[in-house]
Amino acid sequence: MPAASRGAFDHVMEQFARDYLRDRRSTRRWSLFFRLGWLGLGLFAAWTIQTENRHSSAPTGPHTALVDLRGEIAVGSEASAEVLLSGLKSAFEDQGAQAVVLRINSPGGSPVQAGIVYDELRRLKGKHKKKVYAVVEESAASGAYYIAVAADEIYVDKASIVGSIGVLMDGFGFEEVMKKVGVERRLLTAGSNKGMLDPFSPEDPKQRAFAQTMLDQIHRQFIDTVKEGRGERLKETPETFSGLFWSGEEAVKMGLADGLGNLDHVAREVIKAEEIIDYTTKENVAERLAKRFGAAIGEGVVRALRSLPALH
Repeated sequence: MPAASRGAFDHVMEQFARDYLRDRRSTRRWSLFFRLGWLGLGLFAAWTIQTENRHSSAPTGPHTALVDLRGEIAVGSEASAEVLLSGLKSAFEDQGAQAVVLRINSPGGSPVQAGIVYDELRRLKGKHKKKVYAVVEESAASGAYYIAVAADEIYVDKASIVGSIGVLMDGFGFEEVMKKVGVERRLLTAGSNKGMLDPFSPEDPKQRAFAQTMLDQIHRQFIDTVKEGRGERLKETPETFSGLFWSGEEAVKMGLADGLGNLDHVAREVIKAEEIIDYTTKENVAERLAKRFGAAIGEGVVRALRSLPALH
């Protein structure tokens, strides 16, 4: 190809590439603009709906205040101390609430989070002079039962799972497996116990004994809490604090619970306030939309920025 023709061809291709990149940038900008616009519109609509729902469900008279405890009790979960106490405080502070029901369906979790809720629940009861009733659905085990004993009375279904008053710390030991595979563990620590309970190192009897002492202390705290909460109603046996769990029917016989009954029964027959208002702190529609669309838009922005030509 003659030099003049080659030069013209290169010029045309260069111009084409520039126009193409310009169009691509423009398309991405408009795409981002429309995504942000839809996000704003969606958040506004969600906020409007949430506000309307909040106003429409506002308590109008005497009622039973409900707070749900569902799932694992842990930091960052829907059953964390922060989330539970937010709902409980709102329930106690409402003058129309005749009593508070904590509806439980949880296998337990963090003893620290459970302890925080237990202590604060007892404080709120004393401050607002309102009774608290725990209503167990599927289960109130371990840390969930720890919280339940802060209630004035505990109601269960005959088939609920109740108890598991114990503490555990689990792990694995891979030392023999590593020997068979031919892998050498190289662990460097500053502090003789920094690698305590490392699953790839031989078990140290002193460290095991230390961990067991700690578990026993936490178990003792759990036992003292149950005895304090249940008082003379508790019919203690050698198995009560062994970590076993029982059906709701058996739990009533053992004094771990006070009777059989669901939420509606307690509101209607015990509290005498049949209307139930839910104070459980929940992630609202706007927050869910913000997380969903915000993540999508953020990913789109990053991709757009990565695809733009670099300036040198």
